[in-house]
Amino acid sequence: MQDKFKPLVGISMGDPAGIGPEIVAKTVADPAVQVLCRPVVIGDAKVMEQAIRLAGVPLECRVVRSVLDAFPKRAKRDTHHFDACQEKVGVLNLIDLENVDLPQVAVGQISAAAGHAAFEAVRKTIELAMAGELDATVTAPIHKESINLAGHAFAGHTEIYAHYTGSKDVAMMLVSGPLRVVHVTTHVSLRQACDLIRKERVFRVIRLFHEALQQLGIVHPRLAVAGLNPHAGDGGLFGDEEIREIAPAVEEAVREGIRAEGPLPPDTIFSFLRGGYYDGCVAMYHDQGHIAFKMAEFEWDNQSQVMKSVRGINVTLGLPIVRVSVDHGTAFPIAGKGVARHESMVEAVEYAVTLARRRARRNL
Repeated sequence: MQDKFKPLVGISMGDPAGIGPEIVAKTVADPAVQVLCRPVVIGDAKVMEQAIRLAGVPLECRVVRSVLDAFPKRAKRDTHHFDACQEKVGVLNLIDLENVDLPQVAVGQISAAAGHAAFEAVRKTIELAMAGELDATVTAPIHKESINLAGHAFAGHTEIYAHYTGSKDVAMMLVSGPLRVVHVTTHVSLRQACDLIRKERVFRVIRLFHEALQQLGIVHPRLAVAGLNPHAGDGGLFGDEEIREIAPAVEEAVREGIRAEGPLPPDTIFSFLRGGYYDGCVAMYHDQGHIAFKMAEFEWDNQSQVMKSVRGINVTLGLPIVRVSVDHGTAFPIAGKGVARHESMVEAVEYAVTLARRRARRNL
């Protein structure tokens, strides 16, 4: 019966000047998504109506005051029965924040107006999830410079979610099929990242990763932990962070029964991960993990001058709610052209549904 559970998934529209609204419209219209969940979009009606036209999908934008108005037949969480109720196909249910003046938002350009609208959509989505009105949340891309221009001093989604959920220990996990990467540090300068590599933080991230993979059904995950320096420091020749901070963290994790190995040379570790030798890799900083991941999962087509394929999602670990996102940005150069691909957003929804169902089973 549990497989019939159709989670309520809140989707924030992303930056209205980017491809977010377009890929949200394409995702909600996707038959696979309609079968899996009950999506509710949080954003601005004018933006989403424009996105529906741009995407060329057969959707009607239906403004609702609340999640309950969108789906009055909610699943009962206090029983073993999950309602697989069939909703009307071809409707995009939207909680309208009414916070975008379209003439003030130029497609493909950074602006405080766009940043504020994107931020408010994320904050409202978190609020609904924390209130128990949503089973999971999925976020379309925002532009960090735009939200900061609007006066919201956050480095990205991960930090916004951590703040508004009161979560102290969070980590970013990139996922595409068996390829899984978690970061010790994310949206900070490279200089700051080096300073933040400390035993306590490395250990907490290893443990978060281990627990997340177990929740996904990997009983005894095998984790690789990357070094910070070239060749993982070569015994201290190229830096001693591996000796002082990373190796002790790995040793502590092993004492707890976690199958962690490292620190390992970061220039080869991802090849073993992609080949299936490890279930996941702990990267020390943003680009160490992201470059390897996107090299494997993003494919540029030079002839058509667009991305042929964009795979991979971003899951925030350590939150009291489910948050999954696409692993790409606002893509300003192609915004407004109707060519943005939505596979990553569909994958994000599918993963959010998987996590929501697992949480529901644990709470039975």
